[in-house]
Amino acid sequence: MTDKQYPFYFKATVILIGLYFLVSIMNVLAGILVPFAFAILFAVLLNPLYGRLLRYRFPRALAVLCTVLVGLSFMTLLCYLLSTQLAQFGQSFPILKLRFGQMTDNLEQWISLKSGVSIQKQILFVKNALNSSQAAIGSILGTLFGTLSLLLIIPIYVFMLLLYKNLILNFLYEVFSEEHSKRVGEVLAQTKAAIQSYIVGLLIEMIIVSAMNSLALFVIGIKYALLLGVIGGIINILPYIGGFVAILLPVLIATVTKDGYSAQIEVIVAYLAIQFVDSNIIFPRFVSIKVQINALISLLAVFLGNLMWGIAGMFLMLPMVAVLKIIFDRVENLKPWGKLLGDEIPVYHMGQVWGKRGRRKKTAPLKEAVAGT
Repeated sequence: MTDKQYPFYFKATVILIGLYFLVSIMNVLAGILVPFAFAILFAVLLNPLYGRLLRYRFPRALAVLCTVLVGLSFMTLLCYLLSTQLAQFGQSFPILKLRFGQMTDNLEQWISLKSGVSIQKQILFVKNALNSSQAAIGSILGTLFGTLSLLLIIPIYVFMLLLYKNLILNFLYEVFSEEHSKRVGEVLAQTKAAIQSYIVGLLIEMIIVSAMNSLALFVIGIKYALLLGVIGGIINILPYIGGFVAILLPVLIATVTKDGYSAQIEVIVAYLAIQFVDSNIIFPRFVSIKVQINALISLLAVFLGNLMWGIAGMFLMLPMVAVLKIIFDRVENLKPWGKLLGDEIPVYHMGQVWGKRGRRKKTAPLKEAVAGT
C-alpha cells in the first residue's frame, strides 16, 4: 500500500498551522518552559563536574548537591561583585539626578528659543508620551521581574535533571527503535557538546568584551567604568543587537557627568571599535564556529525568542536552533532544513537553469544561475 501524496500547498499550510499553535503554546507556558530551558543549559554545563565527582565515588545525591552548590557559588560571587558596583552608583545617584535635571532645563530652553515651542507644551508632550508608553514599560518590567523570580526555581530543576539524568537518557533511547539507537546517541552527544561550547563561548566573549569596555571607559575617564563595562558585556550576549544597546548607558552617564560632547563621541567610537573586534575576531573564534548557525537564521531566532519569551527567549533561542540543526542533520528527510540553518554557502545549486543558448544545465554555478534567471 503506497502512501498518499499530498500537494505542496496542503503540506505547507498544515506545517504553518502547526508552527502557529506550537509558538502559541510555548508562549502560554513561558512561566514553566523558560526556567526549565535555563535549567537544561546549566545542567549540561555542569555535567562534567558532576561526572568527575561520580568518578571520585561520591554518592549520586551528594555529587548532584555539590555540583549545584558550586554553580550557585559562582553566580553568588558574580552578583556580589555587581552589587558592590551598584551600591557605589547608588551613592552618586542624587548628584546625577540633579545634573540630569539641569541638562533637561537647558535643553527645554534651547528648544523653546529655536522652535518657539513653550516649555509648558514640551512638558505636556513628554507626559503624554510617557503615559502612552506606560503600558509597554510596565509589561517589560513585569516580564523582567517575573523572569528574575523564576530564577529561584532553576537550581531545583538543575538538581532534578542531574539526579534523574540516567532515567531521562534511557527514556530517550527506549522511545526510538533499537536500529536508531546509534543515531540517537550521536544526536545526544553532539547536542551536549554544542550547548557546552555555546555557553562557554558566550562566557568567554562576555569576559573579554567586559574587560575591553571597562578599560576603554577608564581611559576616557567615565565614572563607574567597571560597572558599565560589565553591564555592556552582559547585554552584548544578545546577538547582533546587544552591542548597540550597550552603548546607550555609558553615553548617558558621559552626558550627565562630563561637559561638552567629546566624551560621548569617544565612547561611541571606542564601543564601535570593540564591536568590530568582537564581531570579526571574538565571536567567530569562541561562539559562531561551534554553533554553526548562519546570521540570517540567528537574527530571526532572536526576534522569535523575544516574541515568545521576551529577553529570556533571546538568550535561549540560539541553542534551541543549534539542537534542531543537529537533529535535522541526522534525519534523512530533514537534511535540507539542516543545511538551511547552517553557515556553509554552497558554490553550486541543485536547480536546472537555462543557459545563454537555450540549453538546460543540471547544475550551474551560483553566479551563472543568478545571471541567467
